[in-house]
This record gives sequence, structure tokens and C-alpha cells, in this order.
Amino acid sequence: MATTGSEIQHGYPHVETVRAAITALYRRLSQDTVRTFALSVPPADVAFPDDDDLYLGVQRIARVMVRHLRLPDARMIISFRDMEHAGNVELTAGPEYFIELNARFKTHRRDIGAALAHEVMHVYLHRLDLSFPGIRDNEILTDTAAAYLGAGWLLLDAYRESSVSRQKLGYLTPEEFGYVLAKRGQVFGEDIAPWFTSPQGYDAYADGLARARRDERQPPLAGSGWASRRRYAKDRRHAQEHPRAGGARPSVEPGAGYAFEGRTPLQVRFPCPVCHQRIRVPVRGRLRARCGLCGTVLECDT
Repeated sequence: MATTGSEIQHGYPHVETVRAAITALYRRLSQDTVRTFALSVPPADVAFPDDDDLYLGVQRIARVMVRHLRLPDARMIISFRDMEHAGNVELTAGPEYFIELNARFKTHRRDIGAALAHEVMHVYLHRLDLSFPGIRDNEILTDTAAAYLGAGWLLLDAYRESSVSRQKLGYLTPEEFGYVLAKRGQVFGEDIAPWFTSPQGYDAYADGLARARRDERQPPLAGSGWASRRRYAKDRRHAQEHPRAGGARPSVEPGAGYAFEGRTPLQVRFPCPVCHQRIRVPVRGRLRARCGLCGTVLECDT
């Protein structure tokens, strides 16, 4: 899960898988359980001074992650070895889990919390029996869950990039980490920006925040911008003037995010800006819609 010294991918190449991961968390946990993670792991709980004993310190931080995720009877046995990736976890039925961390963390202690956030989240998802098919998508699920449930901000803070060195932990791009953290912040009213020690991590968070805010301004949401509203009105008119016998009518503009369905009454289907579950409402002007998955009440202008 580490990229060190090589080119680091940027942008949002995995954003659809990230959104699917957020939806999967709400489906598996329920909105009430997700909301019990309103507080992130604070920086003080994962601080690792150089004069602390290495093995006692790493066990202490592992316990922080176990408590944060409310893992019962999960004892982490942690060792270090030379490896390509940042860490590895052996997933068994428990009660003991074996985690290996890259030996470089012995001298880069500030990033141990980030590595453990990812590996302990593997344990949490294993106990939930929640996974995606394929290694890549499952690792994206793990990164997304870690960030959305309050521990993964450490993974973004471990991102550093300069003309002489590069480091990134996890499978998400820095901007995608920022996006997930911003989505979390919108739900819980949490601002973790002051916690970042990495300037590059802070910038990626700001980029992700701008992307997350755009999700809240997409039609048919009432807060959408003028240009997108104009496009929506054009697509709606096209759907009304060209009825089909059944099924969804694709939007005139590709990538609009919404689609019109039915004939009488005409309906519009669009993703919830919080959990990305698809919502279907009638096309009848201003209305309120409640997402059945995350419970968010949405002001719409259909």
C-alpha cells in the first residue's frame, strides 16, 4: 500500500469505486452506526515520540485503532520486516491478528498510525464480511472506509511530495482521500484541516473539498448552479417531448448524473450527494426527498 520514490497518481480515477464504497458502508452498517463515528482519531492519540519504546508504542497505537472501530477481542500482534508495501495483515477468525509493517517505519514513526489505520480497517471489514471483488477495488474500499469512519485522515497526512522525494500510503490518490474526508466532514460538521502536518496533504484535502461541494450542487438539487439548471431543463424538456415505452431515458448530456424514467408521471433518478444511493422522485417542481439509506433530507427542484 505504499508508493515511495515513484510517480504518484493524482486526480479522481477511482471516484466511482469510492462512491460505491460509501454506499456499501451505509448499507452494511446503517446510518445510525455510521453516525457513531462522528469523532475522528485525534492527532494526540497517535503521536509517537522518538524516545518511546518502538514495540510498546506500536501496540499503543494499534489499540487506539481497535478502540476507535470498537473491535471486540481483537489483539494485534505486530512485527516489522523488509517488504515492498507498507503493511500486511493476516485475516483469521481471531481473537489474534498478525500485522506486519514495513521495516522503514522503525525510523519513520510519524506514519505508523497511517499504516495501522489501513491494516486494522481490513480487520474491521473482515468482521463485517464486507468486501469488493478484486484486490484493487477491495483496497479502495478499505481506504475509503478508513477515511470515512475517522481514522484515514492519517493516510492523507502521510502523503509528501517534493523534487527530491515522494511518499503516499494507500490506493486512493491524494485528491480522492481529500474527497472522502470532505464528504465525511459535510456529514459530521468536522474540519480536520488544522490537523495536517503535510502541506501537500492539506492541498489535496482542499481539492477534494471542492469536488465534494460540487456533489451538493448537481440537479435536481435546489442548490445547483445556473448552468447546470439550464442543462437539466433542456434534458427534462427532451424527456417530456420524446416519451418512451419503458425504462430509463438517458440524459441528453453525458455524465449529467441523473436520468428520466416513466411516462405518467415522469420521474427523475439521481444519486444522493451524501451516500450516493440512487433516489427516484416525480418531476413536479419544488419538493423534499428523504434518502432511504442515509436519511438525508434533500431540497429538490425537479
